[in-house]
Amino acid sequence: MEKKQRVLIVEDEKNIVDILRFNLRKEGYDTQEAYDGEVGLALALQEAPDLILLDLMLSKMNGFEVCKRLRDQGRSTPVIIITAREAEKDKILGLDLGADDYITKPFSPSVLVARIKAHLAQYGRLKQAGGVDRNQLQLGSVLLQKDARRVFVDGAEVALKNKEYALLRFLLSNPDIVFSEETLYERIWGYDAMGDNATVVVHINRLREKIEKDPSHPRYIQTVWGAGYRFKP
Repeated sequence: MEKKQRVLIVEDEKNIVDILRFNLRKEGYDTQEAYDGEVGLALALQEAPDLILLDLMLSKMNGFEVCKRLRDQGRSTPVIIITAREAEKDKILGLDLGADDYITKPFSPSVLVARIKAHLAQYGRLKQAGGVDRNQLQLGSVLLQKDARRVFVDGAEVALKNKEYALLRFLLSNPDIVFSEETLYERIWGYDAMGDNATVVVHINRLREKIEKDPSHPRYIQTVWGAGYRFKP
């Protein structure tokens, strides 16, 4: 029998832990729980889970520190931050410390499960390809180097503007998940930004012009009619 993938839940609110445990086990995952940051880090290092769901506001050690120490130990386990903290600076800090995704409460359990599946699948592909480099994302012929903020397609560097880069990084980090124009606008520009969802369409089209061989028939950035866009590995 194939071994079940295990998700470590590091969260101090028992009702949220119960909801996560129920939904994850229903999907066929094993779970392990920690209710403070110190225990969470110890379990992450000792038990080597397949993925970690990490709250930020934890006792004894906050989620930022847990994530930092995990990466300082050279662990590449996918980490999804789940938190009530919505400030952009917190999202940026979490991602800069090595988190793979950032989801704010309240969240849809089905969306969270979809994110978990996507990150586990991407992590599995990277390991099969010869290892995991936390500094870069690669799907197909598209390679994104995080620290250098550089993008290559088929080995050739592509020049992207800031929002084009942010949009591509977000899509690459969440392969095969469909995002509506509204969600993409919120995640990349924020609710307080000036503009509307047409901004997303313009940037999607610009990205296709730069990374697709045939922008009119995109291989990577696909339109899901009536739903939004996804990056297809």
